[in-house]
Amino acid sequence: MSAVGALALTACGQAGQGATTSEDGRVQLTMWTHSAGNPAELEVYEQIIKDFNASQDEYEVVEESFPQGAYNDAIVAAAAADDLPCLLDMDGPIVPNWAWAGYIQPLELPTEVTDALLPTAVGSYQDEIYSAGYWDAALSVFARKSVLEANDVRIPTIDEPWTIDEFDAALATLKKAGYETPLDIGAEDQGEWWSYAYSPMLQSAGGDEIDRDSYVSADGALNGPEAVEFFTWFQDAFDKGWTSSDGTIGNEEFNSDKAALSYTGVWNAMDSLDAVGDDLLILPPPDFGTGPRIGGGSWQWGISSTCESPEGARAYLEFSFQDKYIAEFSDKQVVIPATAGAEKLSKNFGPDGDLRPFVELSQKFALARPETPAYPVISSTFEKAAKDIMNGADVQSTLDGAVQEIDANIESNDGYGF
Repeated sequence: MSAVGALALTACGQAGQGATTSEDGRVQLTMWTHSAGNPAELEVYEQIIKDFNASQDEYEVVEESFPQGAYNDAIVAAAAADDLPCLLDMDGPIVPNWAWAGYIQPLELPTEVTDALLPTAVGSYQDEIYSAGYWDAALSVFARKSVLEANDVRIPTIDEPWTIDEFDAALATLKKAGYETPLDIGAEDQGEWWSYAYSPMLQSAGGDEIDRDSYVSADGALNGPEAVEFFTWFQDAFDKGWTSSDGTIGNEEFNSDKAALSYTGVWNAMDSLDAVGDDLLILPPPDFGTGPRIGGGSWQWGISSTCESPEGARAYLEFSFQDKYIAEFSDKQVVIPATAGAEKLSKNFGPDGDLRPFVELSQKFALARPETPAYPVISSTFEKAAKDIMNGADVQSTLDGAVQEIDANIESNDGYGF
């Protein structure tokens, strides 16, 4: 058995017990997080749990944390053993799959809670809410103001982003100026990054990973003219030396001024602020034709379908969505707070915060990844196709093959309820 598998099975045997009572007669609510090894995040959870447990005498939340790399395996193993905890967190794109699989139940929090959140901080399947989160992340293009001004490159704004022609011209200009690889696009990374980072570019061009009107086919969305045009640009960007897959994961090429531009996320912003200071620009991504897009949806909370005290789990979650906790998550994690009230309390993301542009980017351009149980297959298929195209594969036939693989999976699962 692999180490991950052993951990998953051991963990589900330890944490995912049915309803039990504490010594003082309170119902215990088991809670799993993926946050082991992240002391800043755990500190906030521990404070919320302490405050909730002290605020009433009916329930006691008992938390257990897992390494992120082993967490999903632990959930799958616990579900197979009918041994899930009451409260569990999950990455936003996986929510529809877990709802379809029966792992989680409709959230049923008061609408005043969920309506106050960023749309991408709420997870749905079949128009029903199953999860909600305290924050979101966002992508942008980092640049040095001095570099753009020295090379007569227009500084884009949220209201006037670069067109794709302007973006191409900027990359060509910066390459001539001496940047061997002017754009760090993050292609050395792997896994969910590929769908999260590059499918918004596809969506900006007018394509998508699936037809969102039906959710039963990717045909026309992932292999239509708009998709072919975008992926031709994507391939050309590597062929022309505007970007590469030879960098290091993170933002070091930009911070050290080896790359003039970096397509990256809010999680790298503090290091870049330290490296670049007031010269740092946090810019919108380019407009590939239908307006800029960035990925949305981060870790969120749900209630398992086997929770024996769902009313207690809902009471805890409702308690936890206080602006003061969300703001604390935001500043300690460097993530975008999911409520307007928490924004005002945030040092980094408030009206005068250095990272305020990310709030505006998220509000204007964020699009959730497709809310379908097929998403794990869509994501992995998208990654393989995009990497093949990056490495020189024929664009049209590669996209046609990706569509066939996605559609076959959807058909074999009877449309996943659509």
